[in-house]
Amino acid sequence: MLDTVLRGGRVIDPSQGIDAITDVGFANGKVAAIGPGLTGSDVRDVSGKIVTPGLIDLHTHVYWGGTSLGIDAEEFCRTSGVTTAIDTGSAGPGNFPGFRKHVIEKSQVRILAYLHVSHAGIYGFSNRVMIGESQDMRLMDPITAAEVADANRDVIVGIKVRVGAHASGDQGTAPLNIALQVAEEVGMPLMAHIDDPPPSYEEVIGMLRPGDVLTHAFRPFPNAPCTAQGTVKPAVLAARKKGVLFDIGHGMGSFAFKTARAMLANGFMPDTISSDVHALCINGPAFDQVTTLSKFLCMGTPLNEVIRASTERAAFALKRPELGSLKPGSVGDATVLSLEDGAFDYVDVVGEHLTGRQRLFSRGVVVGGHWWWPH
Repeated sequence: MLDTVLRGGRVIDPSQGIDAITDVGFANGKVAAIGPGLTGSDVRDVSGKIVTPGLIDLHTHVYWGGTSLGIDAEEFCRTSGVTTAIDTGSAGPGNFPGFRKHVIEKSQVRILAYLHVSHAGIYGFSNRVMIGESQDMRLMDPITAAEVADANRDVIVGIKVRVGAHASGDQGTAPLNIALQVAEEVGMPLMAHIDDPPPSYEEVIGMLRPGDVLTHAFRPFPNAPCTAQGTVKPAVLAARKKGVLFDIGHGMGSFAFKTARAMLANGFMPDTISSDVHALCINGPAFDQVTTLSKFLCMGTPLNEVIRASTERAAFALKRPELGSLKPGSVGDATVLSLEDGAFDYVDVVGEHLTGRQRLFSRGVVVGGHWWWPH
């Protein structure tokens, strides 16, 4: 007997090439079956809705109460349909134990983390205080970062560093170099944040390794990935060919429609779409993951590819193949969405507005094989 069955929805699972009206069944915390006529102890009629693997948001900040930019993971995941939130560097080796004990282990949704190479993570990020943690090289803590990452491999998926004029001042690529050494030492991928120069976009992606992630990949000028003529910079194409992954990381300053239009027009789809949700952008311009996904939908990206960028591709970036799929035996997470027509206002980080004709909404979440939200 199955525990939970989602009946009659449009199941979109890019990892299996599935786009069909059918049922999804869960048992013992995992996906058990996909097919018509499934029965179980808790059957939910989701006809007219879209059922996807549990959405993964590859860039969030959910160390609520531990850092000033943290938001509540469970509340965010309900409104975003997210079942796996990846915290990207809120905590460093000096405060990760508190993040693990007080937030990660108590959360009903899955929280994984990129560990910041800076001792206290992103500690000076608020409306009143804005201190780039990578400006002071005395805060770089590679030895402890390697020790903490190695001891917490069940929840730490990589190393995080922030470089750019706001995050690292005039230090250039020096913090990135240290973070890469930590990532190499522990055998994990690295996620690099980039903002205004220095360093340049080209310098940063030139240092990244296959499987490393550049977040804020579609940021506005300066340090945009495209030229003024609307072509993709050669260094960006070379980095993709090498295996560097490009993540959106919308946030409050890192996604521009102008950049996205140029990149998409050249056939350059981001590997992953993420919100970079935190306390200063959850009320706009990022809002949540489904809003970020909807922006790409309204720029002409096919629905299946939008879903892929928050499921299969995100799981690939994390090296967690058990996530982002509805294959039997996968983690028993699923997201129920509605795709609604209308006139929806979207805004990017430079204030450009786009009126879209469609919008995705979170309508239900299955976590660990059981219906989690709405209660």
